[in-house]
Amino acid sequence: MPLSRRSFLQAGLAGAAGSLAARPVAGPDAGADSLPSRWLGRPKDELPTPALVLDLDLFEANLARMARHAHAAGVALRPHAKTHKCVPIARRQLAAGALGVCAATITEAEALAAGGIGGILLTSEMVGPDRLRRLTALTARQPDTLSVVDAAEHADQLDAAAAAAGVVLNVLLDVDPGSRRTGVQPGGPARALAQHVLRRRHLRLRGIHCYSGASAHVIGHAARREHSARALAPAMATFAELRREGVPLEIFSGGSTGTYDIDPALGTFTELQAGSYVFMDVDYRRIGGAGGPVYDDFAPALGVIATVISRNEPRRATIDAGIKAFATDRRFGPEWRAHPGAAFSWGGDEHGILDLATVGRDLALGERLEFIVPHCDPTVNLYDRLHCLRRGVVEAVWPIARGHA
Repeated sequence: MPLSRRSFLQAGLAGAAGSLAARPVAGPDAGADSLPSRWLGRPKDELPTPALVLDLDLFEANLARMARHAHAAGVALRPHAKTHKCVPIARRQLAAGALGVCAATITEAEALAAGGIGGILLTSEMVGPDRLRRLTALTARQPDTLSVVDAAEHADQLDAAAAAAGVVLNVLLDVDPGSRRTGVQPGGPARALAQHVLRRRHLRLRGIHCYSGASAHVIGHAARREHSARALAPAMATFAELRREGVPLEIFSGGSTGTYDIDPALGTFTELQAGSYVFMDVDYRRIGGAGGPVYDDFAPALGVIATVISRNEPRRATIDAGIKAFATDRRFGPEWRAHPGAAFSWGGDEHGILDLATVGRDLALGERLEFIVPHCDPTVNLYDRLHCLRRGVVEAVWPIARGHA
C-alpha cells in the first residue's frame, strides 16, 4: 500500500520546530568542525586576499528561515549541498531539521558521507563503471542513499552493479521538466520506466525527482510562479497516476531557492532541494521576491574580500580578485557590498576593475573591499576553505570538498 504523504513527512519534519533554535555555530561546536588555522580569532582584515568568507550571523538566520518555512509549508527539506560542498554546513542543515542533503557528484556525496552525513540524494545520473562502483560502495555504508535514473538501459546498469555489490539501490525517476538536460519524459515514458525499475530485483523505486532549474531564475515572483507550475505539472500528474496504479512512491523531490515559496503550494512536493539560500548571490538578488524587485528573503551571507592593488587612474581601482576568484558563468560580475552600483569589469586571471565614477569617494591603495559573488555554487568551487566570521572575527575555517575525481 502506498505510503501517505503525511506519514512520509512525519519522519522528516519530526522535531523540526524544536530544532529551529539549533546549536549555534559559536563555541565548542565550531571547534569540532574548524580546520587548524593561524587566522582563528583574528580580524577579517588580516586575511590574505582574495578570501572566501561567510557571515555566520546571516548564515544562521538563513538556515532558520528556510527551516521554519519548510515546517509551516508541510514539506521536508533536503537542501542541495552542491552549493557549499561543506560538511560543517550540512551538519547544521540537519540540525535545523533537514532529513538529508542532495549532492551533484559522487565526489561530493563521498565527502559528505565521510563526514557523517546521511540521507544523500545524488541528483545526477551515475553512469560508468567507476561511478557505479562508488555508488554501490556508498550505499553499502549508508543504505539510505538515493540516486536517480532516466532510462531503462541505465536502470539495468544500476541493477547489475547493485547485484554484484550485494546491495539494493534506492532510486527516483528523474523526470524532465522541459529542460532537455536529463530526465525521462513525463506521462507514458516515465510510467514505462517505472514498471521497468519495479522488475529489477536490486532496485527500489522511491519516487520522482524533478528539478526545474529554468524556473529558479525567472524575473518577477508572479512570472516565476507561473513558469514553475507549468514546468512541473506533467511530472506531478505522472506521480499521481503512478500512485493511483499502486506504485508505492513516497518522494516527490525538487524545487530551488528561487521557488521555495512557490512549489510547496502546488500540492505534490514532499521535499525541497533549495541550496543557495544558505549563501545567496547577485544572480538570485536580481530575480525579485514576493515583496519587491530585490530578492531579499535570504541574506547574502557569502562574500569575497579583495585588496585594492593599483590606483594609477583617477576613476579606476584594480583589485586582486579576477576570474580565478569569482565564477564567470553569468553576464555580470560581483557586487561591491558598500556600493552596489559601482561597475565591475574583469581585468584578467588575478585582477578586477572597479569604476569609481558613481561611487562618490576615493579608494586607497591597500584598502580591502568585500563583494557579493555573482553565482555562489561555482565560486565556492574555486576555493579550498571558507573563513567563517562572527562580527568581523574569524571564528572557524571550514573545508570545501571541491573537485570531480
